Amino acid sequence: MDQRWANRAASSEAAVAQRHLKRLWALPGTQLGVVAWPATRRDRLFGTWHYWWQAHLLDCLVDAQLRDPQPHRHTMINRQVRSHRLRNNLRWTNSYYDDMAWLALALERAARLAGVERHRALPKLADQFVKAWAPADGGGIPWRKQDKFFNAPANGPAGTFLARYGEHLQRADQISDWIDRTLIDPDTHLVFDGIKDGSLVRAQYTYCQGVVLGLETELAARTGAEARARHQARVHRLVAAVSEQMAPSGVLRGAGGGDGGLFGGITARYLALVATALPGDSADDAVARDTARTIVLSSAKSAWDYRQTLDGLPLFGAFWDRDAELPKAGGEEAQFVEGAVEASEIAERDLSVQLSGWMLMEAACNVTAVSET
Repeated sequence: MDQRWANRAASSEAAVAQRHLKRLWALPGTQLGVVAWPATRRDRLFGTWHYWWQAHLLDCLVDAQLRDPQPHRHTMINRQVRSHRLRNNLRWTNSYYDDMAWLALALERAARLAGVERHRALPKLADQFVKAWAPADGGGIPWRKQDKFFNAPANGPAGTFLARYGEHLQRADQISDWIDRTLIDPDTHLVFDGIKDGSLVRAQYTYCQGVVLGLETELAARTGAEARARHQARVHRLVAAVSEQMAPSGVLRGAGGGDGGLFGGITARYLALVATALPGDSADDAVARDTARTIVLSSAKSAWDYRQTLDGLPLFGAFWDRDAELPKAGGEEAQFVEGAVEASEIAERDLSVQLSGWMLMEAACNVTAVSET
């Protein structure tokens, strides 16, 4: 592992821990991420908490434990898992399949890689995704319950989880085929957002590309030769499209704060997976891995160069190709509107933006660790 990236990842972790981690309702043995810094009283009391942001915080803690195993971090991971369920009214599930998929991915990694198990959670979440499959309605898995919007941000992570967990590889394969058939732009080869009531929603977000790369890479690593070739080819095509159209000058495009603050980090996480886990010895396989690695490292270098530093710790920008702006108390805060969290007036205030920067630094660690072996 390149020690420089390990140090930067450690600093990113320390920044989030210092500014955002707090006991839930002052209860001992708990911890969640406060959604803004500087925080309002409502934030500190976890009146807002954003289920899927907390899932990514858990995923980042697992990344850190892989990078630098520590007993205290194992405790933090356990506290994060416990507090998530507590804040979610003693449930793992909610009404949004994308939210549940992010939590399922983080819990599966916490169990497999960090030894923090919740034996009832994963079967319960897997059951949600398997039963949500709705080909008669045009899907796919819907974005949320009682909805006819079938999108990449629900199907990509749900499919990746099902590929990794239990006896659901065939359903994961069906999800990837549905995405390829339904959501790939024939002109750009990028992934469209989704299909709603039979009509294509043509928005193209970075994280839609990331989650499909994750799914296709997992399937390439887990399926037989014939299926593997199909999934490898999709990864080759999509990495090239991301490089050409979503990483100007080699740096992944930003999407502001709120939920968009996580988009770049998610994309970097799954580009790193391509770089480290895509199987195959062909020239196309090597090019895809190398391109994915290059985007991660170029983005990480730029995000680090444009950061602010406060009390010796980094504060990342919502856009990795320009100076980060220092957040301050007051002004418009991130708001939950129609199923999504909109950005704070200064996007850098949002936990999502800081998690994304941390995720990017961990991704840089991962791709340099593999390239050195």
